Amino acid sequence: MVLAGGFGTRLKSVVPDTPKALASINGIPFLKLQLDNWTNQVLSSFIFLLHYEANQIIDFLEEEKKIRGNNISFKYVTEDEPLDTGGAILNAINTLDIKSDFLVINADTWLDQGVDVIYDTISPSILVVSLENCSRYGAVKFDKNYKVKSFEEKSLNKKGKGFINAGLMKLSPDIFINSNKRRFSLEKDIFSSLVEKNLLVATPSNAFFIDIGVPKDYEYFCKINK
Repeated sequence: MVLAGGFGTRLKSVVPDTPKALASINGIPFLKLQLDNWTNQVLSSFIFLLHYEANQIIDFLEEEKKIRGNNISFKYVTEDEPLDTGGAILNAINTLDIKSDFLVINADTWLDQGVDVIYDTISPSILVVSLENCSRYGAVKFDKNYKVKSFEEKSLNKKGKGFINAGLMKLSPDIFINSNKRRFSLEKDIFSSLVEKNLLVATPSNAFFIDIGVPKDYEYFCKINK
């Protein structure tokens, strides 16, 4: 599942007219680079969870399907209203009657590797990467058995090295079953509950990570992909 329904508010100053998944990277849509990257990691079947400017993303993907042929398949689940990350996933589970484990990735998060590592883990698990400064994302704390113990809040005033949630997860439908909300956060609602039950596993990776959701990192990604 690809979370691609966000409004991209923080990126509006430099990418005003398109969803951030389609932000131009030196003339190439970011999502095209993502698809190349994901298929190189042997992914071929995608479910896009959409809301904002959904038709732009669907039109782009339909053109990509013509180019890539039978090597790739796309499904779309479009929300009538924003459901947040957890609600979007539950909506897709119900809409498509998903019964087995699945991967989830953020459309605006670049990871050059990690799919093979997370694929072989037991759900629920999250890929974590180490950053010299994790203040923008908040740190993931886990024990020697890699069980997640806490998520530290984001704090621009509290800088330091640490592991962050890299936006690639292996989940199962059953962890969403007891949700009685339509709109809710994967991170704040589902993950916090899993941590309390000592069920969430951190899977470290040396992947190169970048989130293009803010102008500074978007511009940096454009620079290193010239």
